[in-house]
Amino acid sequence: MKQRPFADLPRRILAIAMLAFILQIVIHLATAKPTATAQELSSPPPLAWLNAASLGEPVSAGKWWMLNLQAFDNQPGISIPFLQLDYGKVIAWLDRILGLDPSGQYPLLFASRLYGEVPDPAKQRQMLDFVYRKFLEDPNHRWPWLAHAVVIARHRLGDLPLARTYAQALRERATGKDVPHWATQMDVLLAADMNEAETAKVLLGGLLASGKITDPHEFHFLKERLDALEKSTERASTPVH
Repeated sequence: MKQRPFADLPRRILAIAMLAFILQIVIHLATAKPTATAQELSSPPPLAWLNAASLGEPVSAGKWWMLNLQAFDNQPGISIPFLQLDYGKVIAWLDRILGLDPSGQYPLLFASRLYGEVPDPAKQRQMLDFVYRKFLEDPNHRWPWLAHAVVIARHRLGDLPLARTYAQALRERATGKDVPHWATQMDVLLAADMNEAETAKVLLGGLLASGKITDPHEFHFLKERLDALEKSTERASTPVH
């Protein structure tokens, strides 16, 4: 069947087609595009409720809740910087997760090495105080994260008295046979006034060598941090020609 040339179509049909085309454009422009809206982090339920909901598997439940908290900054269609999170609620969640799994290291690892490193002194102090309080509950198990808090207090906050308070707590309270000597002598590192990268390399290297980190994911996370520090130090020491 032979098609009619476009120019031979009746003007009324052309006008209707043109009107429909214009209307389609207007509707498209007037319709609001869907936007991704960040959800606010909710407060955690009571620990008793979380324990009951774990169905007798509090450690597994703790790991599941930790993964949910860890992924909260990446919501569908939007990424939320750690800086924008409500740290009161973040700390409440970390505290609940530790309540489910007291021997777990992940909550304090994230508290000290992610949430504690945001460029907001007030939020850093909140997180370091949380790490310090949790350390006091179990010094011989949680010393690695207070050791890192010493570094943050000294080099990020520039608060030498606070760093010394944490270092003193490590020396006086972390007395277990598995706590390495360097961890209880953090005040020596402070006295040496090493820069942040050098201090962090000592801490991470000692922590990985201590055998304290048994979870493969935690070990991998810290190993990546140490490798990145070593590479950055090498680049900084390489002369520019």
